[in-house]
Amino acid sequence: MTATATPLSDADYDARTDAVLASIEQDIDAWLDSDVIDVDQHRTGGLLELQFPDRSKIVVNTQPPLHELWLASRRGGYHFKFFDGRWLDTKDGREFFARLSDEASSHGGKTLTFSGV
Repeated sequence: MTATATPLSDADYDARTDAVLASIEQDIDAWLDSDVIDVDQHRTGGLLELQFPDRSKIVVNTQPPLHELWLASRRGGYHFKFFDGRWLDTKDGREFFARLSDEASSHGGKTLTFSGV
């Protein structure tokens, strides 16, 4: 991507990434309540680990020094920066929640869509 990321203060970055992680947790809680899929989640600070029924994992991790959000799954690792109100992949411009939904669907073996913030 050639666009310039939106400058964020450390406090704004922390608030935005916390909202992202909380949104993911809320969606997973809703899936568990509705018996959509059994995904175990474990959060430690800025790291959120999702474990799927086949024991595969997706990790979402904040990177405060870089003001990035990272996503790792069995299909690869992705870095996101904040551009005009959205977290976009630094290589291909894909939106974070769209990428996370695709990765979760791959891990879960069914269509899973995260709502985003």
